[in-house]
Amino acid sequence: MQKQKTLASEFSLKGKGLHTGLNINVTFKPAPENHGYKIKRIDLEGEPIVEALAENVSNTQRGTVLSKNDVTISTVEHTLAALYAWGIDNCLIEVDAPELPILDGSALIFSENIEKVGILEQNAPKDYYVVRHKIEVKDEKTGSSLIILPDDVFSINVLIEYDSPVLSNQYASLSDLSEFHTNIAASRTFVFVREIEMLLQNNLIKGGDLDNAIVIYDKKMQQAEIDKITDSLGLPHVNVKELGYINDKPLVFPNEPARHKLIDVIGDIALIGKPIKGHIIATRPGHKINNQLARLIRKDIKINDIQPPIYDPCMTPVMDINRIRELLPHRYPFLLVDKIIEVGGDYIVGIKNVSANEPFFQGHFPQEPIMPGVLIVEAMAQIGGLLVLNSVDEPERYSTYFMKIDGVKFRQKVVPGDTLIFRLQMITPIRRGISTMKGYVFVGEKVVSEAEFMAQIIKNK
Repeated sequence: MQKQKTLASEFSLKGKGLHTGLNINVTFKPAPENHGYKIKRIDLEGEPIVEALAENVSNTQRGTVLSKNDVTISTVEHTLAALYAWGIDNCLIEVDAPELPILDGSALIFSENIEKVGILEQNAPKDYYVVRHKIEVKDEKTGSSLIILPDDVFSINVLIEYDSPVLSNQYASLSDLSEFHTNIAASRTFVFVREIEMLLQNNLIKGGDLDNAIVIYDKKMQQAEIDKITDSLGLPHVNVKELGYINDKPLVFPNEPARHKLIDVIGDIALIGKPIKGHIIATRPGHKINNQLARLIRKDIKINDIQPPIYDPCMTPVMDINRIRELLPHRYPFLLVDKIIEVGGDYIVGIKNVSANEPFFQGHFPQEPIMPGVLIVEAMAQIGGLLVLNSVDEPERYSTYFMKIDGVKFRQKVVPGDTLIFRLQMITPIRRGISTMKGYVFVGEKVVSEAEFMAQIIKNK
């Protein structure tokens, strides 16, 4: 089972803001388990904090802007992409301006510093968002679309398309996040010369220059127009005769713009607040549609506050019925677990197939067979007992006993033909033979019951 991660130590960076042109200081600090990404505005009274979550996105014009209670932070996508790619779950970002510095227009400097300070593994398990079915968002007007499909890992394909003789169609992909630092992070943001005047009028690139963006000259302009633009940016005049890229620094990759769009997608999707197991196909992506997908996933997370384990009936069980009988004293008609499919250091996943031949259906109820809730809780406890027994030597010599049950909820009835999937997680480590657990029971993707309980492990006489 993978654990949450944070930075091993803090680091600080200085740079110019793309939108404001301000000189900005930003510090990245380790954060506790289940903290997520949060950004603190240390230049404002009270040092307000904005959580880096999709629902806090207030603007997506030429970048992703987070807002909460009139506090804003923009240009967050490159930073979040680097944190996400390195597997960082928890980080506090302190900044003294309304945006993060653009630096060289890529995610490389953030990525390099994360690698330099190192990563600290924490005790809490990673809480993945596992994609179980196709999710799609489309913009019929622009032709943009994002599709996310089930996969065992996070991967992404990006296709960009522009009506431009210099930059038309490009493709980029990332099949493993471990490749981000070397193959993706150095890709810079880009802008067309024909867009710059409009961006300047909207105060969107006061800090823009040839060092923090790829500048694409794809439409012939009078030299006087080009001089006017460079004067507005406070840059020296550039004599441009041929269409193409006009930066002094050559492209890092032939498809650098597409790779940068991939950075943007990762940074925007990181705003769901969880690492993802899924494959993204992004066609003509932009911050607006990226955020639409992230919000859709956030909505699903809120509705289904815990995802069911993945259950393949053909997988070989970790414990079959014979091993379960060796560990548990229960027998017919009270053995209520058929197999264990997964066991981690502090969690377990078990299965109970509910048959019409269960003896309790004779009286509960003859005309409408429903599995008694107390037996669902009992099955949960038996599976929890297997988790506890798995932590001791000679488990056959021990038994587990209920001490307390709290927070029991039944959300849906269980009937013949249902397959119950149980997931139990220890809330606290076992101390003096006593453990506290939280359990969920699923049928398909729906939670049918949940409970917290305390149990004690005792050596048999």
